Amino acid sequence: MEYEEAKAKIVDELQRKSKTKTKFYFSDLAKLLEAKPRDAKKLVNQMVTDGALVYWSSGSTTMYSLPGVGKQAAAEHEEKEE
Repeated sequence: MEYEEAKAKIVDELQRKSKTKTKFYFSDLAKLLEAKPRDAKKLVNQMVTDGALVYWSSGSTTMYSLPGVGKQAAAEHEEKEE
């Protein structure tokens, strides 16, 4: 799957679901992409690098969301100011 196509697919779906769910597991994103885990990981990591997605980690769990969405949004701005 091409990067721009994958990005559009993920962003559209996450925006659609953002009213009820703001953080998604990698497995959720891989299912959306219908790609092998290794290929999906490359696409998702590129989206984080480009700023289309942000990741959140509790130390044991990593989740992904759109920038500025959810409870972590305030913390995202704090981290950038430091």
